[in-house]
Amino acid sequence: MLGYATIIVPGYFLISYFKRSNYLDRGSGLCYPLIKTCVFGGEDKSGLLDDVSVSSRNEPDSGSSVKQAIKLMFCAAGLQASYLTWGVLQERVMTRSYGAVAPDHDGEKFKDSQFLVFMNRILALTVSGLCCVLFKQPRHGAPMYKYSFASLSNILSSWCQYEALKFISFPTQVLAKASKVIPVMLMGKLISRKSYEYWEYFTAVLISVGVSMFLLSSTTSKHPSTVTTFSGVVILVGYIVFDSFTSNWQDNLFKYKMSSVQMMFGVNLFSCLFTVGSLLEQGAFFESLAFMTRHSEFAFHAVLLSVCSACGQLFIFYTINQFGAAVFTIIMTLRQAFAILLSCFLYGHSVTIVGGFGVAVVFIALFLRVYARSRMKLSRQSSLPQKV
Repeated sequence: MLGYATIIVPGYFLISYFKRSNYLDRGSGLCYPLIKTCVFGGEDKSGLLDDVSVSSRNEPDSGSSVKQAIKLMFCAAGLQASYLTWGVLQERVMTRSYGAVAPDHDGEKFKDSQFLVFMNRILALTVSGLCCVLFKQPRHGAPMYKYSFASLSNILSSWCQYEALKFISFPTQVLAKASKVIPVMLMGKLISRKSYEYWEYFTAVLISVGVSMFLLSSTTSKHPSTVTTFSGVVILVGYIVFDSFTSNWQDNLFKYKMSSVQMMFGVNLFSCLFTVGSLLEQGAFFESLAFMTRHSEFAFHAVLLSVCSACGQLFIFYTINQFGAAVFTIIMTLRQAFAILLSCFLYGHSVTIVGGFGVAVVFIALFLRVYARSRMKLSRQSSLPQKV
């Protein structure tokens, strides 16, 4: 946090100074375009939380329902494939030893997960930057500093997630992860002033209950804590709040009519600044580079991990842009259940009665969600005046 503060605090004072001094009207010189892009962008003075609604962007009226369904399945499949692969690679990198040349030599284990985060972000920044240069993009209007909020909240949510595992029991962990849809919807009302129908809340609760039943009946605890402490609950609440804020803030930024790769570039730019600053201050950056030069196999695994992360980010921002934060969270919640269900089919593990009932509840909730949305669309179309 101190490492991040060395970037956040000076940045806050600089932005406040430029806004108070009316720099946009009186500024000039070589630095003027850079400061205008970073601090003011192309926004009007009403700011981010204005009356512009982002809900219309996520409505499926612009195309047929079949096209929207295909697009949603594409997003869901891309997210599942990217992050299932990413999870397997991450576990392999963080748990296996490198450089073991003999049975009596254990080799070295890589322990700095923050460097892996930096690797993921720098590759995603490079990919998105190349896409912005090579392909035509919409005119960018958002002030660059606003990407830092999503970047910082994403970093803090990741830290809270890992730290909370030390202080909460396994059932508490499962229930929290499976119930993220409701906090995301409530955060959407706070940040984007979104309104949700009663059936959207109802189906979100059903999905949370179904996924919780399936996960609790199909998995066993593998982390050190078997009890839930007060500090663990506080950190867990922090994880849910920061994670809900991240996707909703990104969703709200899309009102500037930016593309997914522009969003990806802005968020990863600040993630790289935060992580490299912290790594340099801790002295871990060059140690990790030295580890990478000693073990070429680790370098290959780290690059492969970063490729999966970059692909996953492309799907994340595209899904949020097309369908909103709530739908994205539902997909990521179902990802945990899909992973276990796939393991049951591949390795012959049995699914308990409670787990099977949980899966049925999830499918019923998804069916109700699709049915209610289609009925709502039909009623809206019937209420429009007919052309003679």
